[in-house]
Amino acid sequence: MKQSLFQIALVVKDYDEAIDFYTNKLKFELIEDTYQPEQDKRWVVVSPPGSDGAAVLLVRASKPEQEAFIGNQAGGRVFLFLRTDDFWRDYHRMKDVGIRFVREPLQQDYGTVAVFADLYGNLWDLLELDPSHPMAGR
Repeated sequence: MKQSLFQIALVVKDYDEAIDFYTNKLKFELIEDTYQPEQDKRWVVVSPPGSDGAAVLLVRASKPEQEAFIGNQAGGRVFLFLRTDDFWRDYHRMKDVGIRFVREPLQQDYGTVAVFADLYGNLWDLLELDPSHPMAGR
């Protein structure tokens, strides 16, 4: 049997500002942006460049109870992990375009990591795994 995570839904305030952040600041690719008139919503999918892993489905909050989760989908914990093949390249580029890092880079046993916030405050790890890590070859 083979299974994989396909998409992860991320609640956003506005489609266009989220697309702008993910494509222009994080350099994600816009995979799909399709209007669904029957539900008056858009199906917006972005993905890190060169990724064959899970993509991010940007879902606009449509109810007050959903709005409460914008920027806090994991209760203040790191929510998503962006793996890179060159930590320092991406860290410096992200800082240069104004990405806010809330924890500075650390060298850990598993690799190099720093925590950044997206445009709404969700926390992400920027991570380059050590080659000896069990997930490094995946």
